[in-house]
Amino acid sequence: MLSITRLSLNLARPTVGRQILRPSVSKLAISQLRSIHTVKSTNDGEEAILVAQRKNRPVSPHLDIYKPQLTWVLSGAHRITGVGLAVGFYGLTCTYALSSLLGVPFDGATLVSVAAGLPIAVKVIGKAIASFPFAFHAANGVRHLIWDTGYELYMKGVYRTGYAVLGFTAIFGAYLLFL
Repeated sequence: MLSITRLSLNLARPTVGRQILRPSVSKLAISQLRSIHTVKSTNDGEEAILVAQRKNRPVSPHLDIYKPQLTWVLSGAHRITGVGLAVGFYGLTCTYALSSLLGVPFDGATLVSVAAGLPIAVKVIGKAIASFPFAFHAANGVRHLIWDTGYELYMKGVYRTGYAVLGFTAIFGAYLLFL
């Protein structure tokens, strides 16, 4: 227990704006603190019932009881797309680095020749898998930068920017897909 001395707000005589901490813990208080210990308040039968009840409870928060809202869906999608883009980027970068160290022929020309041999449907699906998450993550990142400036932080603004992110994702993702 520490006591903090209070500084008076005397306008005639200004005081130093610093608080002084003085320990006022007596030896009796320390001995009383040390003697406190945890006591089990239930018997073994009640403990077994509680454990059995806890096993039947859903993990909180359980997604079945919540109505999907734009805010948490976009937040989760932002995190998932960020992880997916990072895995793809670092996977490709590490593959380039390891291939040069191991002497495996993996360079830009090899990648282009492999992609040229793929069917059109596989190319379009692969490009969509890359373009839409990139467009979404970039747009949602700009949304977060707008929030960092203090704008659009009220509920109507949050939803307006959320729908703008979805619209931009559809348009820019389609543009990248058919580029």
